[in-house]
This record gives sequence, structure tokens and C-alpha cells, in this order.
Amino acid sequence: MEQILRYACIGAGGIARKKHLNGYSKLPSVKPVAVCDTNQEAAKRLASDFGILGVYTDYRELLEREHLDLVSVCTPNALHKEITVEALKHGCNVHVEKPIALNEAEAKEIAAAEKQYGKQVQIGLNKRFLGNTILVKHLLDTGFFGHIYHTRCGWERNSGIPGVGRWFTNKALSGGGALIDLGVHYLDLALSVMGWPEPEKVSGSISNTFLLEGNRIRRGYQSSSGTIDVEDMANGSVIMKSGQTLLFCFSWASNIEEEIQYIEALGTKAGFKIQNGKLTLYTQLGGSMFTMIPDETTLPLDQNEFQSFVDCIQTGRQPETTVEQSIRVMKLIDMIYDSFVQWRDIN
Repeated sequence: MEQILRYACIGAGGIARKKHLNGYSKLPSVKPVAVCDTNQEAAKRLASDFGILGVYTDYRELLEREHLDLVSVCTPNALHKEITVEALKHGCNVHVEKPIALNEAEAKEIAAAEKQYGKQVQIGLNKRFLGNTILVKHLLDTGFFGHIYHTRCGWERNSGIPGVGRWFTNKALSGGGALIDLGVHYLDLALSVMGWPEPEKVSGSISNTFLLEGNRIRRGYQSSSGTIDVEDMANGSVIMKSGQTLLFCFSWASNIEEEIQYIEALGTKAGFKIQNGKLTLYTQLGGSMFTMIPDETTLPLDQNEFQSFVDCIQTGRQPETTVEQSIRVMKLIDMIYDSFVQWRDIN
């Protein structure tokens, strides 16, 4: 008989409503039993909307009383490590939203707890579960691209600041701005397609022009009077110890035509670009360059991020997005932020 997993969502914000509870509540092998948030009214509303009886304001009480198999962690980034480690200690598997934590050191603490308590952690990097990404991974594994020697990636919004003066713009709570919020997705993809190389040298720059002006707010998000000490744009370059190179640009707000998300990789045999969900391949055949666009009706289907993790819990299979991979991502993000500090000191 298939195991029914007792599930709770810690955090009652938009990502909990739109993504985690929306996903797990549809799975027959998952029984949502509780919602937890320090804002009791928000927790009550979310629980009521999904027909869930349990409501908590203290995640420790939740973990002690409910005997859970699985939790989502959908809180501000500063709480990811603390709650994930405590949930693992209580015998829970954890689906933690991106980024895994504030930095590499915290990610390593999660890795140690995952190993100690014998449970699994999946990180909410949903770009990995898209059909285009799955096809690219298959082509990489079969050697179609050859050696990937250069990548370029970014997520640039023209008007997309997630509120000013909220936890997103408070470095102590978020770990940073556009880089750690948007960049974590595409730096993860870039390192993945490059074969997880070690970064050696990083340089970059940041700005917060639009944050200081208090406009360009993403639709549906509210502002408050809190701290503003993060970047709304980050760009730069990375040289890996392997000699591979990476260029990146991430922004919550820019004077551009439209929002754009992209990753482009150059290999010795072929290259690819995924831009706003469209995959294009580039290669040389018979001495001529070819641009290839796949028939979208034959692309792999998007994987269900939530069912995938449930399958991992029930079979022991490793999650698609692992803690060890996220340690590498957070190490790179730490190095990029350190390079920004050095740049400001020099200039």
C-alpha cells in the first residue's frame, strides 16, 4: 500500500498559497494537516482555503504535535536553515523554497543535518523541472553539445520589485536582492550545464536606483516602511578553475522592453539558448551553421516538482535538486557578493 504522507506548510505567504499547498494538496499520497505562520490570521485564511484543520503560530509546536512526514518551508530566507534543520531533527523530509539558506555556511549545516537524521531535502528550484531543461540535460548526458566552455544567463524585469521595505529588501532577512532572489535559479542552471565547476575569480557590480526611488513594484506586492539595503540589479562575470566562463545579469527593475529570462551555453559541438521558455539549438552540419527549433508537441513534459519529491521520499531516490548542489550555488553567490563589496571599497 502507498504511504500517505502527513504534510504541513510552514509560512503562509504567496509562495505557500500559489505553489506549495497548491501542488501538494492535489496529490492523493499527501494529506495536508496543518499550516503554520507567526501571523495567525494569515495561517487561518490559508488553512481554511485548502480545507486544513491545523493552525499554528510556532513551528516548533507544530513539529512536536503533528508527527509529520513532510513539510514545506516557505518563510523569509533567514529562517530556512533554522526551520529545515529542526524539521529534519523531528523526522521530516523538507521541501525548502529557494534559496536553500542565506549562504554557503548555512547550506552546509543543512547538509550535515540531512545526513545525521536520514531524511531528504529538496530545494524549490522549479526551472529544473521544465521540459526544455529536461531535454537539455538529456542532450548534455549524450554528448550532443561537447564541452560547455561558456554560459550566459539572466533574469531581467522592467518592473518587478517585490515590495520596498519588506523582508525582500532587508539583507538580514533575505541575504540580498535580485541576485539571491532571481539569480539563484539561473546560476543553478548554469553550474548544472557546465558540470558543476569550481569558481576561481568573480567580478561584478550592483545598483539600487529603483529601490531608492520606491517605484517599479511588482503587481500584487505591497511596500512598507522597513529596511532597504539590497540591490535591485547585479551583473558580472565568473572564471572557473576549469577555465570555463560565465556572464550573468539579474534585475528587479530595468528600462528594457519586457521581462526576459534566459540561459545560453556554448559547447564545442553545439550550443543552446532557452529564452522566455523557448529552446533553440545551434550547431554546424556539412560546413554550414544550423539553427534548430524543436517541435514543442514532442518536447518532454514538465515534471511535477511535488510528485517528484514524494516519489523520492517513498523510493529513496535522490531529489532532482540536492543540498550538495545548492552548497555550490550558495558558494558562488557568496563569492559574487564579496566581489561587490571589494568593488565598492576600491571605487
